[in-house]
Amino acid sequence: MATKFFLKLVILGAPGSGKGTISNRMIRDFKLTYFAVGDCLRDHMKQQTEIGKEAKRYIEQGKLVPDSTINQLVINELREHGYPRNREQTLELWRQPDEFRPNAVINLIVPDDEIIERIKHRWVHLPSGRIYHMIYSPPKNPGVDDETGEPLTQRNDDKPDVIKARLHEFHKQNDEIVKLFREKKIVHDFEGRESDIIYPKIKTFLEQFIRSNTAASAA
Repeated sequence: MATKFFLKLVILGAPGSGKGTISNRMIRDFKLTYFAVGDCLRDHMKQQTEIGKEAKRYIEQGKLVPDSTINQLVINELREHGYPRNREQTLELWRQPDEFRPNAVINLIVPDDEIIERIKHRWVHLPSGRIYHMIYSPPKNPGVDDETGEPLTQRNDDKPDVIKARLHEFHKQNDEIVKLFREKKIVHDFEGRESDIIYPKIKTFLEQFIRSNTAASAA
């Protein structure tokens, strides 16, 4: 009996590697739903939900939000979206029913020096979350938000020394995630310095992946 094929992707990549940019292009080209744990967490903090309040306490202390909190947040969203960000979250995801498990992992490999250069020029309008890049997408008027005229801020975790520490922690966690997914034979690596160069390769891969799996499901 033929079954319908559903594409379920996880996108892995360091902070600043272009996950958001590439995800938006995938949404545009393949009509996909995109879920980012960080965006969801910030939304909960803004709405002052119980999860948001708990996460904020850790973040304000400069600590990572515990896996138990992240898992609680994401499992609630899994029927519509997906994650993970470390080994424990990956194992938790794989313990869920098959309908929640990814069938492909896009692994973005961008050199650390490129990521540091990207992030250190990033400024944000905190009330709205609008992000500007002083080189690639600067505000119309230096230092202020285009829509409100309010001042922009550079987050502490966007400063070079903090970025390096974040990247160090990311690589420790991500290496374990990639290893677990490689055991499932669903990891696909895409390497480069620019999203404009990486994305066409991803688009070609997805077109072929969807076509072949759709045909197999219909057989």
